[in-house]
Amino acid sequence: MSRHRDIRVESALTLRMEALNRARELGEGRLEDAALQEVYDVLARAATRRSLSGEHTVVGFFGATGSGKSSLFNAVTGTDVARVAVRRPTTSEPLALVWDPVGSSPLLDWLQIADRREGQPVPGLTNGGAGLILLDLPDFDSVQRSHRETVERLAGQVDVLVWVVDPQKYADAAIHNDFIRPFCAHESVTLVVLNQVDKLAPSEVPAVVESLAQILASDGLAKASVLTVSAVTGVGVDDLRGRIAEVVKAKVAQSARLAADVAVAAGRLSEAAGVGTPAGVHQQNRQAMTAGLAQATHIETVVSAVRASHRLDASRHTGWPVTRWMSRFRKDPLRRLRLKHEADAGLKRTSLPPAVAAESAQLDSAVRAFGDAASAGSSGPWHASIRTAARSNRESLPDALDVAVASCDLKANAGPWWWPVFSILQWLALLVAVGGLIWLGVLTILGYLQLPVPDVPKTQGWPLPTLMLVTGVVLGIFLAVTAKFFAAAGARGRAKMARRRLLHSIEAVGESLVVEPTRTEVARCLDFQQALALAGR
Repeated sequence: MSRHRDIRVESALTLRMEALNRARELGEGRLEDAALQEVYDVLARAATRRSLSGEHTVVGFFGATGSGKSSLFNAVTGTDVARVAVRRPTTSEPLALVWDPVGSSPLLDWLQIADRREGQPVPGLTNGGAGLILLDLPDFDSVQRSHRETVERLAGQVDVLVWVVDPQKYADAAIHNDFIRPFCAHESVTLVVLNQVDKLAPSEVPAVVESLAQILASDGLAKASVLTVSAVTGVGVDDLRGRIAEVVKAKVAQSARLAADVAVAAGRLSEAAGVGTPAGVHQQNRQAMTAGLAQATHIETVVSAVRASHRLDASRHTGWPVTRWMSRFRKDPLRRLRLKHEADAGLKRTSLPPAVAAESAQLDSAVRAFGDAASAGSSGPWHASIRTAARSNRESLPDALDVAVASCDLKANAGPWWWPVFSILQWLALLVAVGGLIWLGVLTILGYLQLPVPDVPKTQGWPLPTLMLVTGVVLGIFLAVTAKFFAAAGARGRAKMARRRLLHSIEAVGESLVVEPTRTEVARCLDFQQALALAGR
């Protein structure tokens, strides 16, 4: 059963480490380097520890000067290997007492412990050897800086932390603030030992234990139990041996320690990232940005040109043939903007006026408002990164918008079906009018030359050539006026279609250069938060 439990613990730890590493990777370039480096160090340390002996449990004895730490170490191990003296510091180098030393050397090398001794069986502690490594460490309040650095390093590496305090200094703020409190998340692998209880009267022990428990609770170790021992008299030593033996036998101290390290690292990374979830990309914000980009890109100028160009083309195709030639002298506004391509159909730029300060400010405002809306609710670092992502393609945005307008199919060269019909009717009307005029001219010349003038057919009392002339002219004018009304309606429809197509092209540019980078960064933030939540669970 314990083996299966160990596998489950290891699997859960693996998932949490992978999640923390993913959160670190996602936070690169967004969060402070110091916070990311701390996470990297924790992961590297955890990976190294897991690659070393899993059969050994490293238990470190930590204590201040005068706490009797080394004496207690000797009492627990049944030896006198730990140096005990009055001089300070008492322990200058860490000492390792190893039971079942096979395979322990790489682990002790990683711990940088040179002084290694093989322990003998101790009833209640090893039961014949169960992979226990006990460390006696220098005093953490040593006057030697190198000793303190060694203790700080090993406090981050051992599997189980045994804090040894004494009745005189158990409430020392430096002990709690600098060492015990920073490891409050490691409560499951922490033992607190009140040594030297022989110096207290029996009636004083409960009060001191209660006081110490209250201080530990304020440190974040509310569930930590306090063991009372005396290295001199042997009181409580068997209980301490039993607690250490239980931890070693369970074989989960290593995973529990690393899980606590991961949780602490995740918490600190969470503090660096801040609290808050980005609002993300929404349709109304995309539409507002597209409208802003369209205004900065002068699409209404293009829409007006489409309207005027359509009416001009209609006049050229359906106007009265006698006067339509005059429209040839009018410049096509779409061609002026280089948006009506015929021979140069591959042209991809317009002649729209370049963006000046007002247009640039409007474009910036549209992009900035979109970035602000997408990042709303997020914490400081992610708020900044999402806004930066929205503006990541700001320099290329004006050219891309101009190309989008130039490449948009405005259907400028396509005429409606009624243009050729009206054109044919106009030419027929003109032919009828010209035929009647020629007929009348011939009759006039014959009369002028005093030649016989033939009778002219009449219709409803109207001479046929006169009727032809009048009918042709009136019909031509009527068709021209009617075509203008049709052209005006068609121009409005063509302008509406052009606006829709232009907005679609501009929306595509905004989607590619603004929305997608923003959406990607928002997704990155959400993935970071999800990974961090899994790592810290």
